[in-house]
Amino acid sequence: MSTETTPAGVPGTPVDGTPAAPEAAAPDQSAPIELSVGGMTCAGCASGIQRGLAALPGVEGADVNIATRRARVLPDGSLDEDELEDMMRAAITGLGYQVLTRRAGEGVDADGDAAHRPSADPLDARADEAEAQARNDARRIAGYRLRFLVAAGLSIPVMLVSMIPALHFAGWAWVVGALATPVVWWAGWPFHVSAVKSLRHGTTTMDTLVSLGTAVAWGWSVATLLAGDLGHVYFETGAVIVTLILLGKWLEVRSTAHAGDAIRALSARQSATVVLEDGTGIPRTELGVGMRFLARPGEAIATDGIVVDGAAAVDASLVTGEPVPVAAGPGVEVVGGTVATDGALTVEATRVGEETMLAQVARMVDEAQSGRARVQRLADRIAAIFVPAVVAIAALTASAWLIWTGDGAAAVTAAVAVLIISCPCALGLATPLAIMVGTGRGAQLGILVRGPQALEDARRLETVVLDKTGTVTEGRMSVEAWHAPGLSDDAAGLLLDAAASVEARSEHPVGRAIAESREGRIPLKGFRSSPGQGVTATVQRAGADGAHADVTVGSRRLFDEVPEEIAAWASAREGRGETVVYVGRAAVLGGGLLGGAAASTRAPLRAEAAIAVRDQVKDSAPEAVAALRGMGVDVVLLTGDNARAAGAVGEELGIERVIAEVLPGDKEDVIRSLQAGGRRVAMVGDGVNDAPALARADLGLAIGTGADVAREASDLTIVSGDPRAAADAIALSRRTYATIRGNLVWAFAYNVAAIPLAAFGVLDPMIAAAAMGASSLFVVGNSLRLRGFRGLRG
Repeated sequence: MSTETTPAGVPGTPVDGTPAAPEAAAPDQSAPIELSVGGMTCAGCASGIQRGLAALPGVEGADVNIATRRARVLPDGSLDEDELEDMMRAAITGLGYQVLTRRAGEGVDADGDAAHRPSADPLDARADEAEAQARNDARRIAGYRLRFLVAAGLSIPVMLVSMIPALHFAGWAWVVGALATPVVWWAGWPFHVSAVKSLRHGTTTMDTLVSLGTAVAWGWSVATLLAGDLGHVYFETGAVIVTLILLGKWLEVRSTAHAGDAIRALSARQSATVVLEDGTGIPRTELGVGMRFLARPGEAIATDGIVVDGAAAVDASLVTGEPVPVAAGPGVEVVGGTVATDGALTVEATRVGEETMLAQVARMVDEAQSGRARVQRLADRIAAIFVPAVVAIAALTASAWLIWTGDGAAAVTAAVAVLIISCPCALGLATPLAIMVGTGRGAQLGILVRGPQALEDARRLETVVLDKTGTVTEGRMSVEAWHAPGLSDDAAGLLLDAAASVEARSEHPVGRAIAESREGRIPLKGFRSSPGQGVTATVQRAGADGAHADVTVGSRRLFDEVPEEIAAWASAREGRGETVVYVGRAAVLGGGLLGGAAASTRAPLRAEAAIAVRDQVKDSAPEAVAALRGMGVDVVLLTGDNARAAGAVGEELGIERVIAEVLPGDKEDVIRSLQAGGRRVAMVGDGVNDAPALARADLGLAIGTGADVAREASDLTIVSGDPRAAADAIALSRRTYATIRGNLVWAFAYNVAAIPLAAFGVLDPMIAAAAMGASSLFVVGNSLRLRGFRGLRG
């Protein structure tokens, strides 16, 4: 097994081990301009906007990312930045889309429109954009749901009456036509609009197929109905296609509606107001470098800074992902968003706004997501070639029949048969139905899939990187062993019960572990805490002679003497990656050891016992690692913990490659370096510090018990917290993607085989419609097989 560490002495690393934000880069005169765009539904929309922006004067290059829904332009320096931004906004809105990025001094109101307000923190600005996108998505979801319900209610009687001869009655075709018309033209209106937009952009998508197929089926049916030919109406074809595709669109938008939640989760970590050193309260956005503010117990630290007064244990898990709080006192750097769990701090701000660590993490998530390959639906890729080819074949068919037979009716019938047999019912169902069934089964197994891209990314994974704390370990401390040389079992039991009684008053994770390890409780008073070091209380009859005693539990620095035997035991336990605390007793003097008595007025404090605690490896973790290896992927353990602790965990799990002492910003670099070696990498993590790595990885899997931002930056979320679910998630993703591929191959092959038959007049439109239905049934049946998927925990 190899254990790697990141280089020591990284500039800007605070003394408490938490990473400092890197220095802000110098302004770049050609810095890109980015705008958040609302209303994009497919890759065709993105490519059309991109071409429009690239054609603007003053633009060196343009990129529009459908995944992040952001437009990015690189200026060539010939125009003023504000002028170019105005032109970008005009170009985007001129194409029928919305710009959701506010201008300086503007916000976003409840309806997603610009509203004036004071300039906000850059992280808040990105959160505003995400909120606006979320409102946009909510409106789209509600719209698709309403259209689907109406379409389904009208399509069911249309299908039953059309397909069952026994239900035919006088004038039935007119009734069916009346019911199908609002389905095709009202419920299906978004597809027609999207198809027109795509044509304006010079592209075709699935919406083009839906619009073309349903319009032709409806138009042909109306024409034949007006001609008195009731045997060749296909209203049910158009109505059913619209209904099924609406269902798929509704599910798709729901699955991708939270793209901005990562930024919102980060923004939510910051308080809106800050209390200055003199007690004055101000908005956080008015806080400047050099200003001093207070961080009271239980409050989030407002921004990055240096402690100038006070002492507290700071929960830095927001940034480090590690469960043990770190001691913070004068001279120690602290990170905005972390929490002072006990004690109060006076902090001098050193970084605000874009320069803070939290803002840098948000930017890394955003950049990692933007750097990924564009999301492009498999069906859209097929449609880009398929639709023009089908239209050309239909036109060629009509022309050939006219030339060879001179029969206009036969020519139109054959051409319509080509279009109907090409109608994308099976092709449109292939992806959303498999996703619906696969993600439904995943939810039963505690696996939440963000969208189709995750399924595609899972198919060729070669390396899985596992974060340690909270992913393969419990993320909480527990007592491993204790050592009390020279004490009898009864005396040692009394001392440990006393220690547990004192620690029961503490909120520290190590203290909770010690308290939970013993059931006995002894009355005490005068609880005192030394933040980041330990606790003391006067415990009733806890002394060796039966008298009351001040019992101290804490770090080595609290004790004047540690016997050699205890020190050796502690060193051996620490070598196994465990944390050791010491226990000692002293006679009650004045306020007690930490209650105000001068050190010279008490007897030297001697450690009588030591307790080793450790973050336990989850019972299911070894099986998870073995399962991942069985799937043909390499497993890497990644952690910010020390090399000895990480190596011990890696050895226990059977992981050969362990990368330890990795700072939050470096986790993404580790993923990037693995990818640079040609590997397709999955990242499994649970902390905010994992979010950039989750976004950078080819597949990000977040443990659901971890931070919200980690879950929102990931492709898959494991709700249960069981690491075996990571293997299940990858296996389910591969199975679902394989099902989608099978569906698409069948649907496409069906069209390829059936189109020539329709073109040569072998299939009339009615048979074509029946064949299309059979193709859809195959796709449905193949997708439903995913309900039988069983994982390691199934």
